[in-house]
Amino acid sequence: MRLGALEAGGTKMVCAIGNENGEILERVSIPTETPEITMPKLIAYFLDKKIEALGIGCFGPIDLNRKSDTYGYITTTPKLAWLNYDIVGAFKEALKVPVGFDTDVNGSALGEATWDYKGA
Repeated sequence: MRLGALEAGGTKMVCAIGNENGEILERVSIPTETPEITMPKLIAYFLDKKIEALGIGCFGPIDLNRKSDTYGYITTTPKLAWLNYDIVGAFKEALKVPVGFDTDVNGSALGEATWDYKGA
């Protein structure tokens, strides 16, 4: 299974392609600018990778409540260009794959707990 990963940070966005065994097949870093500049680059990266799902660990604050009208949004961030931006919706629409979404901190913790990388 080919999986996409995005670590959406305040200064850079790290995109990766991996598999269910935790192997990272490729990775690229894209500067975090405005959504109008950054999102087309991120979407273009993932479009031709034949991923079956995408996981996003995102800077925030973000809305993680699946029952909320703004689930999947970057909300009251100090990065004003990203204020109230529907990052999950943008990827779902463009890639047509399931999208997992959590904070960047939780994503890092989950990776450490799952794969127990030593010195990676």
